[in-house]
Parts: sequence; structure tokens; C-alpha cells
Amino acid sequence: MHIETHLALHRIRVAELRAEADEHRLAAAARRPQRLRTRLGWVLVEVGLRLAATPRTAGAVA
Repeated sequence: MHIETHLALHRIRVAELRAEADEHRLAAAARRPQRLRTRLGWVLVEVGLRLAATPRTAGAVA
């Protein structure tokens, strides 16, 4: 393959990758971000459930 052809193919691929990255960035920006308050609430619920669960007792040491 000639070097010019090889270079042209690389440039085309770079352009495709950049366009795909731009689309991904736009899609990520359009997504509704999960609110910190909601995430924190669920973490607190999980911690509370773990604390309320019956504790496992360690085996008796003889």
C-alpha cells in the first residue's frame, strides 16, 4: 500500500472517531444527571438497612 493511501485512510478514521466522540459527548450532556440528593438518600437507606440487620455473631473461642 502506498504511504499516501495509508495516510489518507488514517485521516478518514481519525475524522470518524472524532465525530463519534462528539456524538458521545453530546449524548452524555443531554442525559439528565442523577441528583446528588437522590443518590445520597439511597446510600443512607442502604446503610440503615445494613445497620438494622441482625448482626452475625462470631464463633465462641475456647
